[in-house]
Amino acid sequence: RRVPSGTIYQRPPDSKALRGQRRHRSHTSISIPAAMSTCFYASTTAGAQSLDLRVCGSSLTTTAEGTTETLATLSELDALITVTDILWILVCGILVFWMQAGFAMLESGSVRRKNVNNILFKNLMDASIGAICFWLLGYSFAFGNAKYIYQDTGKDNRFIGAGNWALQNFNNDFDYHSFFFQWAFAGAAATIVSGSVAERCRLEAYFVYTIVLTTFIYPIVVHWVWSSTGWLSAFYTDSDGNRYLKENGVIDFAGSGVVHMVGGFAGLMGAIAIGPRRELLSDDPRVRASVKGSSDLLCALGVSILWMGWYGFNAGSTLGAGQGVIGQTASAEPALTYINIAAKVAVTTTISAAMGAITTMIYSRVVLGNYKLTLCLNGVLAGLVSITAPCSVVEPWAAMMIGIIGSFVYIMASNTVKACGIDDPLDAFAVHGACGVWGVLSVGIFATQSNISRTFGFDNNAVQSGNQFRNQLIGVIAIASWTSVTSGIIFYGLKFAGLLRVSEEEEKLGLDASEHGIQVLEGKSVEMKAKSEQPV
Repeated sequence: RRVPSGTIYQRPPDSKALRGQRRHRSHTSISIPAAMSTCFYASTTAGAQSLDLRVCGSSLTTTAEGTTETLATLSELDALITVTDILWILVCGILVFWMQAGFAMLESGSVRRKNVNNILFKNLMDASIGAICFWLLGYSFAFGNAKYIYQDTGKDNRFIGAGNWALQNFNNDFDYHSFFFQWAFAGAAATIVSGSVAERCRLEAYFVYTIVLTTFIYPIVVHWVWSSTGWLSAFYTDSDGNRYLKENGVIDFAGSGVVHMVGGFAGLMGAIAIGPRRELLSDDPRVRASVKGSSDLLCALGVSILWMGWYGFNAGSTLGAGQGVIGQTASAEPALTYINIAAKVAVTTTISAAMGAITTMIYSRVVLGNYKLTLCLNGVLAGLVSITAPCSVVEPWAAMMIGIIGSFVYIMASNTVKACGIDDPLDAFAVHGACGVWGVLSVGIFATQSNISRTFGFDNNAVQSGNQFRNQLIGVIAIASWTSVTSGIIFYGLKFAGLLRVSEEEEKLGLDASEHGIQVLEGKSVEMKAKSEQPV
């Protein structure tokens, strides 16, 4: 999805690595066929501290003491690279899915005890309903036949994909990892919304929205930005090699816009449509304070899991580990591969998240007069969301700045939403929507030409000329508009049909009781008798 593939070059080890396995044999000669494809580095002198020999070929053989031994053929190396890439994507996909546990902990700790069962149930259904919907239609709308616009794309176009329904084109075992990884992202986008409408949304309404989001709303944005035919995509190319948006298209490496803006803006529309919780309409400060979450411990554990899972989210978006050529390959200087980009992504992700936490800590102490844990936890998430789009195209110092600015974007957005009377229990819009916008725009400010060239293969001055910022701004407007309009139609449609919000009595009693038959008595959850079991 991110980095152009190409010839594979083996990076030479340093002098310390030379003392290990790669130098345990003494070679007197090397036989190389005419086809030059794969390169290895070695030393012709025993005990040398530097490399002075570069060997390239599609089949490498060694001759030692009159015996010829084949080290590897190009097909064998390609097979190993393929296995490595698939394994990398599967592991990172599992990490992204593990974020569902983080969301579940964070959300259950942020709502009152009488609604914990309900919010956990919504998280479970997000993943389950999303998996079936994304399998049947969503993945096809997102990627279609996975061809470029100048090829025979069938009915795929710049707006939507159309093909490979229910993965019917996956007639081998080499493509399923792609669906698995993308489904984990779709589940994350859907889960964001549950926090915005927590403690007052009917389950049936939430199911309807989850179906629409994972089948249509989210996949369309994926198609625009990440497919090879989408009009915003950095991977769109016509027969002349041009993109629909001049030069680089929209760069969103791991989804500040695609995932987090979609979830955040959808959550905002849901919160506006459903209205605030009843307690927040009271003039009594004690009543308003009663909406405080049930467990800061669960919130802290949830954010820790999310931070961990984010490494799969961002670093895994290289969509490979063993292959890829980035930068110059004709020179003696070794080329970078996917895993090199993933390592840098892990560093920039860490720095931005850490600065988000530190900035909100300082703000909390200076402005609020104390150290507020929940604010700092959201500061971590603000830094993570902000760095998700630019993580591969910025330097570590820029990641620090992105995290600092992202934390202030979160604080300002949260205060603005509250001032407008919008009840967003988990600050989902402020964290995911507003910081998602900042993350996408930050590419046009902090990305460097060399980093874009190494990651995407585009060697131009789009950032310096301002064209990249223009592209990013177009992407932000398009994603925000699409998500707000489509989500608004769904949420307000459910509201006018009387299906969106539970009754005042049910809300007061708690959704655990009204939706799941579980009531909190003396701090413990007790299963209520079914209506058929209750005495007449």
